[in-house]
Amino acid sequence: MASMEKPLLFGYFRSSCTWRVRIALALKGIEYDHHIINLIKDGGQQLTDEYQQVNPMMQVPALRIDGVTLSQSLAIIEYLEETRPSPALLPRDPIQRARCRMISDHITSGIQPLQNLAVLKKVGDESQEWAKHFISRGFQALERLLEDTAGRYCVGDEVTMADLCLVPQVANANRFKMDMTPYPIISRINQSLLELEAFQISHPSRQPDTPAELRA
Repeated sequence: MASMEKPLLFGYFRSSCTWRVRIALALKGIEYDHHIINLIKDGGQQLTDEYQQVNPMMQVPALRIDGVTLSQSLAIIEYLEETRPSPALLPRDPIQRARCRMISDHITSGIQPLQNLAVLKKVGDESQEWAKHFISRGFQALERLLEDTAGRYCVGDEVTMADLCLVPQVANANRFKMDMTPYPIISRINQSLLELEAFQISHPSRQPDTPAELRA
């Protein structure tokens, strides 16, 4: 089903949602072009009429692929999984597959939206403490979930969609200077994942729009 036209990823270097998709594209060996949507410049390029035609929610990422434009990172990753199934990012076992989706949703629905840029702008002066509070609350639950699911990675010993969600969220926690000591399983898995090439080349410090001072 793969199209001859190279996929086009609309995203921003620091967006954790975009990072998830970059990891999936890297793991599956899918070459793509970038369309940079700077969430800061000129009040936010995601808010333009032009970009609203791409994604009516005016968020990143969006991926133009196979003649369609998809938004929402997990929907994009699941589409890539269904159309380009190797290497697999969802376990074959139904229980493990459900656990993978559970952890992914825990992060993408239960933690990340509460500390994204739009929310923090509304919170104002207390934004850093707000973000730390909700990440901490989410990580406390996630650490307990991982006690039952983790092997080398979030769900067993193979990289799954859950891992694509974990690493960007830990990076956000580090950006807000959170103490990760209470979360040894999360920290161990994150370190193991950051040793993999796909996670390194997709890292925010290595993107076309990464500012010079933040480059690796």
